[in-house]
Amino acid sequence: QVQLVESGGGLVQAGGSLRLSCAASGRTFSTSAMGWFRQAPGKEREFVAATGGGTYYADSVKGRFTISRDNAKNTVYLYMHSLKPEDTAVYYCASRGSWRPTVEGGTYDYWGQGTQVTVSS
Repeated sequence: QVQLVESGGGLVQAGGSLRLSCAASGRTFSTSAMGWFRQAPGKEREFVAATGGGTYYADSVKGRFTISRDNAKNTVYLYMHSLKPEDTAVYYCASRGSWRPTVEGGTYDYWGQGTQVTVSS
């Protein structure tokens, strides 16, 4: 059974930074694409970033967020800089059984429980 455990969320002022972590187990991490998604209250879940055989970012975070992975630690990170109030959401990491990352949440088969990020103005 694949387990994904996110950490690192919290409250930060606009312009600040946070690092999210997602520790994975139960699947060969080094050959699994990993993604970050977020969902704000009253909104649909949206793609943020993904890594595997390529790296992708949503336009809204490009230049501010960086996704990286440490295969030795089975962990994927999301470094978030220049945070804005509109980045406030629950952030989820997700795993898919393919090295090819996608921006479609439906193509990921395992999800973490989420971590709250709140950016105050």
